[in-house]
Amino acid sequence: MKIGILTGGGDVPGLNPCIKAVVNRAAAAGIEVVGIRRGWGGLLNYNLDDEADRDEWVQPLTTAHVRTIDRYGGTHLHTSRTNPGRVRPNMMPAFLRERFPIPEGKQHADCTPHVLEVLEHLGIDTLIPIGGDDTLSYAVRMHKEGVRVVAIPKTMDNDVFGTDYCIGFSTAVTRSVEFINALRTPTGSHERIAVIELFGRNSGETALISAYLADVDRAVISEVPFDIERLAQFLVEDKRRNPSDYSICVISEGASMLGGQVMEYGQEDAYGHKKLGGIGMIAGEAIKRITGADIVHQQLAYLMRAGAPDSLDRMVAISYANLAVDQVLQGHSGRMVALQSGAYTTVPVDTMTQGTKRVDVAELYDVETYRPRVSHILGKPMFLY
Repeated sequence: MKIGILTGGGDVPGLNPCIKAVVNRAAAAGIEVVGIRRGWGGLLNYNLDDEADRDEWVQPLTTAHVRTIDRYGGTHLHTSRTNPGRVRPNMMPAFLRERFPIPEGKQHADCTPHVLEVLEHLGIDTLIPIGGDDTLSYAVRMHKEGVRVVAIPKTMDNDVFGTDYCIGFSTAVTRSVEFINALRTPTGSHERIAVIELFGRNSGETALISAYLADVDRAVISEVPFDIERLAQFLVEDKRRNPSDYSICVISEGASMLGGQVMEYGQEDAYGHKKLGGIGMIAGEAIKRITGADIVHQQLAYLMRAGAPDSLDRMVAISYANLAVDQVLQGHSGRMVALQSGAYTTVPVDTMTQGTKRVDVAELYDVETYRPRVSHILGKPMFLY
């Protein structure tokens, strides 16, 4: 038996402990593991007719290879946002261009037949992809094509449908709280209003929980368009009430003003997403124009996913890895490991395509005051989702 493991999409703390745990658990059971480098890009770019650069895309993983990788963040296997089912001309490997021409009227080609051939050539029996919605959507495609798949959810946004928890979320919140509190120093010293932008494309959960734990003045999330005039006045009042004469607002990168648009830029990636970012700066400039207050604007961005994972992400990553390999050993396929109501479980891998996971606004957010609001605690899970 041979397992292929890959990490796709954005890196998060916890990926390396997960990779290590998969390899160690598999090795103990006598199963060979190969690492597919750069996400689904490793299978797309693997040239069956050229042995010269195969090590660039696939590598053996033994207990010796992974012995120390859990000591740092990121992903040992590297990552990409490649979707072999939607390959644009600029991402098409040269050796596949004639075989997979872009159909007329289309912008991309489906190279899945090549991916299936590579998997067969490598002798991979089961794939363990680790990723968010985008990466795992192609895992669903692989499952439908007959490939054995056991998926592991990861994303700092914690928004994969079907699981209460994704690898990377706890560390992103931990980092955010640390930096938000650190930014109180310059904000308070200069008696300003701070607008701190956090990652969060469609789900504002990371921003909401970070704001709740850091006890900021206001929080703007992706799910609720905001009135900039009202937000500005709230922050001025918060500043006035603070003996240190400052206030802080946290804002999700996917947030939008009333009547406005989400701030996107650049070319769409292989999953149809443009880059996000800039709403914090725009909101900050508007607040300054409205109130005359000086602004501290800070995008935390990649700092939220930098460095080694915290203890909770290590725990979940290692547990997910062991659960995934157990599923393989039991002959199960087409599953995604998950946490539901505080217990480890598995769900059909296509569950993540059957809904969206967003902040429960009615339970956790005050849309009038732009503040976290936990209506009740009894019976809520640890992260209140």
